[in-house]
Amino acid sequence: MSEFKEYLIAIAICSPLFFFIIAVAFRLLDNSAAIFLKHDILVDTSYVSADVIREHIFSSEDIKLRKSLKRALLFRKLHNFFMILMVISIPPVIITCFFLL
Repeated sequence: MSEFKEYLIAIAICSPLFFFIIAVAFRLLDNSAAIFLKHDILVDTSYVSADVIREHIFSSEDIKLRKSLKRALLFRKLHNFFMILMVISIPPVIITCFFLL
């Protein structure tokens, strides 16, 4: 049973880091500013808000642009989801390390 506890501790300690790495990967896949610049739409910063992305999804007639922006918005939502999972998984890690070690 002690081996099982050791595996659980290792998984618990690594889970926030794992969620963070996945979130960073989705943030890197979200290249909404590059999509706008590619279609000659000027943006102020490299971080384009989700409201601006939605606005251009609904107002654009270009199907390729809409598809790219929808994909970027999906990556942004997945990034936020995994960041929330990371934050949620930190307290159980601390509790696990405190009580089991």
